[in-house]
Amino acid sequence: MLIIPAIDLKDGACVRLRQGLMDDATVFSDDPVAMAAKWVQAGCRRLHLVDLNGAFEGQPVNGEVVTAIARRYPDLPIQIGGGIRSLETIEHYVRAGVSYVIIGTKAVKQPEFVGEACRAFPGKVIVGLDAKDGFVATDGWAEVSSVQAVDLARRFEADGVSAIVYTDIAKDGMMQGCNVEATVALANASRIPVIASGGIHNIGDIQKLLDTNTPGIIGAITGRAIYEGTLDVAEAQALCDLKLKDE
Repeated sequence: MLIIPAIDLKDGACVRLRQGLMDDATVFSDDPVAMAAKWVQAGCRRLHLVDLNGAFEGQPVNGEVVTAIARRYPDLPIQIGGGIRSLETIEHYVRAGVSYVIIGTKAVKQPEFVGEACRAFPGKVIVGLDAKDGFVATDGWAEVSSVQAVDLARRFEADGVSAIVYTDIAKDGMMQGCNVEATVALANASRIPVIASGGIHNIGDIQKLLDTNTPGIIGAITGRAIYEGTLDVAEAQALCDLKLKDE
């Protein structure tokens, strides 16, 4: 399992939100490229970037910062989400050197777009499912749909999606532990690998994910915990590697 540091971009700065609320943001750095360097030096093997402005506006807003990070670390897998709602945007990011694009809102509102994107950019597409009480939320979490996360995940199995990033909105940014039960259920319900997200607070939360022995969970995204120092990236990744070695 990979420990994946999150860099959430708002107005060019690196921030963290609580439960997706744009007016409840903590600024951790005004230099996201330097922040990326910090996590690379800590030994991370993938980065999770989110264009928060883009998620609300429906198109990339912090694209220049994303491109700068991708060009600084051309060999590091980078995944980007937020405002990705056209093939043109995907092409822009792929050309910039981003490894994966995360389709969220558009995947819920126009599921056929996911298959289209997978055919145009094979191996590059991740679906982001952000759920509240099991139902998928869209538009920067401003709206909650009537679609269940598990049902939507199954819908994408035949499309060639590389992974699903699953976030429980109620947990995100609160550092009270991720929703292990829902994450495991999603991983078991679909053949698509799942990346856990939202609420990770410390090494114990990583251990809980590992203890489920769910092969479908391939990564855990962490944000506020690594910025506030309650989780150490290198220590967490070493724990995951040890688990793999033991198996």
